[in-house]
Amino acid sequence: MAWLFPSLRHYQPTWLRGDLIAGLTVWAVLVPESLAYASIAGVSPVVGLYAAPPALLFYALFGSSRHLIVGPMSATAALSAATVADLIAPASQDFAAFTAALAITTGVAALLAGILRLGFLANFISEPVLKGFIIGLALTIIIGQVPKLLGVSGSDGDFFEKLFDVIGKLGDTQGATLAVGLGSLAVVLGLRRIAPVVPGSLVAVALGVGAVELFNLDQHGVEIVGHIDSGLPSIGVPDVSVHDFGALAAGGIAVMLVGFAEGLGAAKTYAAREHYEIDANRELIGLGAANVTSGLASGMVVNGSLSKTAVNGGAGAHSQVSGLVVAVLTVVTLLFLTGLFEQLPEATLAAVVIAAVIELVDIGALVTLHRVWSVRLGEAYGPAARPDFLAAVAALLGVLVFDTLPGLFIGIAVSLTLLLYRASRPRVAVLGRVPGTDDQYSDVRGRPDNRLPDHATILRVEAGLFFANADVVRRELRRHAAEDHVNAIVLDAEAIPFVDISAARMLNDAAIELRARGVTLLLVHDVGQVRDVLRAVVDEDPELQTVYPTIADALAAAAAAPPAPPPSPGSGESPSPQ
Repeated sequence: MAWLFPSLRHYQPTWLRGDLIAGLTVWAVLVPESLAYASIAGVSPVVGLYAAPPALLFYALFGSSRHLIVGPMSATAALSAATVADLIAPASQDFAAFTAALAITTGVAALLAGILRLGFLANFISEPVLKGFIIGLALTIIIGQVPKLLGVSGSDGDFFEKLFDVIGKLGDTQGATLAVGLGSLAVVLGLRRIAPVVPGSLVAVALGVGAVELFNLDQHGVEIVGHIDSGLPSIGVPDVSVHDFGALAAGGIAVMLVGFAEGLGAAKTYAAREHYEIDANRELIGLGAANVTSGLASGMVVNGSLSKTAVNGGAGAHSQVSGLVVAVLTVVTLLFLTGLFEQLPEATLAAVVIAAVIELVDIGALVTLHRVWSVRLGEAYGPAARPDFLAAVAALLGVLVFDTLPGLFIGIAVSLTLLLYRASRPRVAVLGRVPGTDDQYSDVRGRPDNRLPDHATILRVEAGLFFANADVVRRELRRHAAEDHVNAIVLDAEAIPFVDISAARMLNDAAIELRARGVTLLLVHDVGQVRDVLRAVVDEDPELQTVYPTIADALAAAAAAPPAPPPSPGSGESPSPQ
């Protein structure tokens, strides 16, 4: 029982008022957005309301965040639509059943990952990849909603095919529909700017329904949502075969990864503000329980929402009581208020969706990624200096060209490939003595006035040493040893966090090879695992068995050793090359 309702432990009565107000506020945002996100998933708008109560209840039961609001979200809804559409036609009567089955599959994957303590899986979707993926997904969602805003028919295909189709149909725009859509969009975006505490989505929905009732807009070409079943959903496993559940597994894992990464980011943001800890594995279990129960309640995939969590925290929530309040109010909506949404214009629903995702089109973040890496680090690190930017662009283009799931996996694959590329080419910095000091050494790229010793080169490998980059480091050692003035190379190991047997043997072989050239390889600052592995492996070169505590000590030892023939002319130190 210690696992249940963790956010309610040590609950204080003074929190109740804030939780009730926050719950009411979040409900006002969640209802219209859930209707909209269900339409993104390709199912009836009411499915979004079916998903919310069990998701909120069971996340509160198992999750570790006191503030996270769980429910339908745009990114996972779009992933859901793409995954299910690969197996069954969107117009099929079984589309809703497959959507619920995907939620169960996603939940089972998250539960297994949580039980096996695989919370680190979220690390395989880097922030730049997730950023590029979300931007691509947001653009795809927006272009999919534009036809509803214009009152024209939509089309299938990738982002560009949909875009060209919309451009070709601009002449068929339905005036009343466009007016309703743009008016609704202006209301949502305008209230977000001038009165952010007002639930703009709910206001736009109310105005849209009122306009239809008052002006009979449905008789003037404005499409409306139409009949919505009132009452609670049927409970049970959807009528989907075991084989089809298996076919949904890959998509379920992808949805789980994206939903987990997004929800974990929101949970950690508010945990940091309120000074409490988030357990990633419990978050997986909470996400899993929320999705399984959503699917059993004829719902859709759910995950933590940053925007609604922000509304929750900003309204004064202290615990998951606010989420439970939202769940109760959503049940009340299903029982008594669904009829109010039957007159909701499709254009207003599209406007709510566009307003919800347009802020996710964060092109500025891509510009920042490019600028930071290219301007500040590109000169020092060469072509491998923009892996984050390249991974983000790969995910973005993957979504726009190949659809959501391929785009996600393309982004992850590019990210991991670039990570391996970067790991296989570690930076090997040349160090020089900081002027005015006796024992401080730093990279000469950042301090060109540093002083270089005449007869030695000081190198620092700024990465772990292992089989994939051992040859690169060996080449750097050879290159610097070939310089005429060098009779010793001092390798500062302080920035090497680990070394494997292959790399340790490479150092041993390199020391022997350099000694044959009259160059001594000296080690400085090896600690912990690096020290232990080197002592266990290095047995053929006595110099590597002697580790010097400082660079100055190693340089003194090199100076006391017999000079390497032929010695370079000059004495003392010279400025580093400009």
